[in-house]
Amino acid sequence: MAIPVFFILCCGLICPCFRARKKETDQSALVKDPNSMDSASSMEMNFVPEKAPGSPLRVPASPLRVPPSPSRFSMSPKLNRIGSIHLNVNQALRATQNFSPSQKIGEGGFGTVYKAQLPDGQVVAIKRAKKEHFDSLSNEFRSEVELLAKIEHRNLVRLLGYVDRGNERLIITEYVPNGTLREHLDGGRGKILDFNQRLEIAIDIAHGLTYLHLYAEKQIIHRDVKSSNILLTESMRGKVADFGFARLGDSDSDKTHVSTKVKGTVGYLDPEYMKTYQLTPKSDVYSFGVLLLEVLTGRRPVELKRPPDQRVTLRWAFRKYNEGCVLEMLDPQLKESVNGEILVKMFGLAIQCAAPTRKDRPDMKIVGEQLWAIRMDYLRNGRRQ
Repeated sequence: MAIPVFFILCCGLICPCFRARKKETDQSALVKDPNSMDSASSMEMNFVPEKAPGSPLRVPASPLRVPPSPSRFSMSPKLNRIGSIHLNVNQALRATQNFSPSQKIGEGGFGTVYKAQLPDGQVVAIKRAKKEHFDSLSNEFRSEVELLAKIEHRNLVRLLGYVDRGNERLIITEYVPNGTLREHLDGGRGKILDFNQRLEIAIDIAHGLTYLHLYAEKQIIHRDVKSSNILLTESMRGKVADFGFARLGDSDSDKTHVSTKVKGTVGYLDPEYMKTYQLTPKSDVYSFGVLLLEVLTGRRPVELKRPPDQRVTLRWAFRKYNEGCVLEMLDPQLKESVNGEILVKMFGLAIQCAAPTRKDRPDMKIVGEQLWAIRMDYLRNGRRQ
């Protein structure tokens, strides 16, 4: 009889311990489950942890999140699929108020750009392709978008995602709130850009193009560098936008160019590219030279309402530069005085970039370095004439 009694007493003491341990295990499992769900959802919509401007939300870090890749050229975990925002057509319709004209912020050859607000409050830009361009979009559309999604640079508008379903093709990018450089040069945004702002914006553009040409995983040639494709932030920093005509450089290091159909905008097109159909990074350098003249003079590349000898801004500027009349070329809306030597350097660099043959043009990296040196001179003594 003593043995059964002893056995019952032992069970009575041990069973509560097992029950307590099981309860702790169940509670810990309940605590971990929400985190694992959060991790799955945050990786699905992984733009949230970056807390983009305008978004009040922020998902706490999950222990299951994939750590950042050590390679600057690897696909970032934030872009583990194409882009970091994934919308369907119905969500895009709601975000743009059914592509309302009131949400329209731009127009390009590829399509119309709309301002869009996502359910979490984040504001993005959505470019909607024109139906007539569907056939002209190549089969490489998806692969090139995937490549562009990997690009992250402060002076390049970031691609966030795209939609390619049925009769809709949409490209989703970050929203840059302060309009285009062309709008500011026209005075359409109120205050006129001062000389220092123009110089800083030119440096920003040079840095962005240098990254595309030299430091992206594969060389990218923009092919449509122009003032209406430069967006300005609230702090007046420049960002290169619209990669609709962008083309990968040749992966064969022995080749110096890519043979392709001519695409771009009249006035900014490299004449050697138009003649030979051979595209190189120097084609972007030419466009940048024309753009730099535009920044300095306020004039568009072609202005048909001007006298015949002034209609093509590059020819007019080249003639004035050779005559030593750089002050006459400066945008008349600029009321400040600028040192003549600074202007000679700026106009000289612009004309060198827009040389007729590519061998006479500098690389974008050299252009950026020269602009930076001009900026240092300007800050020291360039504010007086």
